[in-house]
Amino acid sequence: MASQVRNKRPAPLSIRLTEAERKLLKEQSGYMPLSSYIKSVVLEGSAPSYRKRRRTPDQNDKLLGQILTRLGASRVPNNLNQIAKHLNQGTLVIDEALEQDLREAVEVVAFVRATLTQALGVDR
Repeated sequence: MASQVRNKRPAPLSIRLTEAERKLLKEQSGYMPLSSYIKSVVLEGSAPSYRKRRRTPDQNDKLLGQILTRLGASRVPNNLNQIAKHLNQGTLVIDEALEQDLREAVEVVAFVRATLTQALGVDR
């Protein structure tokens, strides 16, 4: 078996930063890893491109996620589609089941509206 020669990577380069300097670089790097950002700035166009790191969800993302979860867990979209179908066909009969579906739809739409208003920072 032939011995394989591994390409050793050079030792990492370290620099000391004040807390303020590190905070500034972190803000400037956005969602890019800090070391990748520094490399891209120092080496400009000759630095390899890097995948962006996933950003941490903020409060608005969490609120929007709650909306999607609530809509996904409900039958509201399907129920509204069925109601619209019967309206278009002229066969809409309002019975107890339909009334309950309408109440549920109203609750979900109210939740979605309130959560979107909060996520978007709209004051009403």
